[in-house]
Amino acid sequence: MSSLGASNSIIVRLELVNHPGILSEAMSTIAKQEANIGAIDIIRVKDDIIVRDLTLNTQDSDHAQRVVDALNAVKDIKVVHVSDRTFLYHLGGKIQVTSKNPIKNRDDLSMAYTPGVARICEAIKNNPEDAYNLTIKRNTVAIVSDGTAVLGLGDIGPRAAMPVMEGKAMLFKDIAGVDAFPICLDTKDTEEVIKAVKYISPGFGGINLEDISAPRCFEIERRLKEELDIPVFHDDQHGTAVVLTAAFINALKIVKKRPEDLAIVFSGVGAAGIACTKMLLAYGVRDIIGCDRQGIIYRGRPGLDATKQEYAELTNPRNLQGTLKDALVDADVFVGLSGPNTLKVEDLKQMKKDPIVFAMANPTPEIMPELARPYVAIMATGRSDYPNQINNVLAFPGIFRGALDCMASDINEEMKLAAAIAIANVIDEKALSPDYIIPSVFDNNIAPAVAEAVIAAARATGVARK
Repeated sequence: MSSLGASNSIIVRLELVNHPGILSEAMSTIAKQEANIGAIDIIRVKDDIIVRDLTLNTQDSDHAQRVVDALNAVKDIKVVHVSDRTFLYHLGGKIQVTSKNPIKNRDDLSMAYTPGVARICEAIKNNPEDAYNLTIKRNTVAIVSDGTAVLGLGDIGPRAAMPVMEGKAMLFKDIAGVDAFPICLDTKDTEEVIKAVKYISPGFGGINLEDISAPRCFEIERRLKEELDIPVFHDDQHGTAVVLTAAFINALKIVKKRPEDLAIVFSGVGAAGIACTKMLLAYGVRDIIGCDRQGIIYRGRPGLDATKQEYAELTNPRNLQGTLKDALVDADVFVGLSGPNTLKVEDLKQMKKDPIVFAMANPTPEIMPELARPYVAIMATGRSDYPNQINNVLAFPGIFRGALDCMASDINEEMKLAAAIAIANVIDEKALSPDYIIPSVFDNNIAPAVAEAVIAAARATGVARK
């Protein structure tokens, strides 16, 4: 069950017979159903009836219905209407296109459109690079999905994926000033996705691949990076890796351990798990063991597909075999990108002193912080209602801001690692604590710091064109 919060909040309109104590009775009923009351507004008063709107935080749709049923059962209270605040928030979509220069007269029209626009077209025809200066390309990213791996919902299709992509576009704009547009493709064919992105690429300065299932996402990203001259970034892989690495860097400062001395265990080696593994290896970790549903991934394990065979070659230097429980013996760090409740307290007790646990499954992590906290030095999750949220929004806006500003042709490994270090360094070392290893998503210093680091790395590696 979800926690109480705005994401499951409702507005209940009540008709109350206006006599002393009726509002208190309504509030008591709500409290007994364990919902939280926010705003209380009077809508109108007529004769002996008072109409009020109550904003309530609930756990989920079933909980909301129980609250409504309980209110309806109270004498002198009638539920007139119930509105889901999240659905209201999404009505008509969450983004829109606006003009930078409104057309108010003939002169504006002649410059924005015909005949003046023809001169701009000719200029770009003669020098294609002018598209960065004379069109939206310089500041626009396509958020591309086929809806096959959306959040924890899985393959829900392109239409159902649109609200997520719209939300991502909002984050791009609000955090880094990047204009992003959701592109949801009605195909699961890898070649068709690649073709579609290539066809639309002239209008964009970068491509953010989003919620595309593995292993197709690997091939799609690889091909597009090879065939396009603009940055292509699969956020589910690399955004997660960047923020995880940032949290990892700061966690090590607290427990005073070195990356080369650590034994790290991964539960879940899908797209995000593989990318996180590669970035930690790039940062200097030497001993990583990955586990899937069948247990430890090792060289020679029967039935490994090509992706996991490659993973086995990169990891598990001792070629350990067995279960997740076996892998955790004397491990320093657990990284969870799998599913709920896969890690037990008994497993934590097998780890080395001052273990670090990043349990990132959403909405229910591999182990709940309340259970893990007595046995770990540092705990992080993917949730916003616990300390140390590992959230991709810390990474992708600043990464693309930097890539666009220097007209990068790629977002390479050096740029990603620079972003991770920049995020970690936003927190002053003196301010670090076990509950504060990663900055808040609302810290306005993050995107500029990440953009600056990304630009420097792009220039150092020769992919910056400006």
